[in-house]
Amino acid sequence: MSIVKINVLTVPAEQREVLEQRFAARAGAVEGSDGFEWFELLRPVEGTDQYLVYTRWRSEEDFQNWMNGSMKAAHQGGGEGGERPKPAASGSTLWSFEVVQQTPPK
Repeated sequence: MSIVKINVLTVPAEQREVLEQRFAARAGAVEGSDGFEWFELLRPVEGTDQYLVYTRWRSEEDFQNWMNGSMKAAHQGGGEGGERPKPAASGSTLWSFEVVQQTPPK
């Protein structure tokens, strides 16, 4: 079965819009990767400043290939004038899960 990776990003309130705009601008960057199955950016509703970046992959190998390939290259690129933009998130934690049961939508 598939694997799920959830990246937990700590985002101060004043950086929320910046983070969401950056993810919107990169729409499609991961979707073409071999083994990619799903993406969601989850905004906190209350009680936390942590966003969740949910991705689902066919296998751990597919995820690692993306991490060491196109994701790594995208995060090393610079903005205008070759400068990297200021990070919108102040911290990151990666959670990993195996899908052991799923219910498809009707």
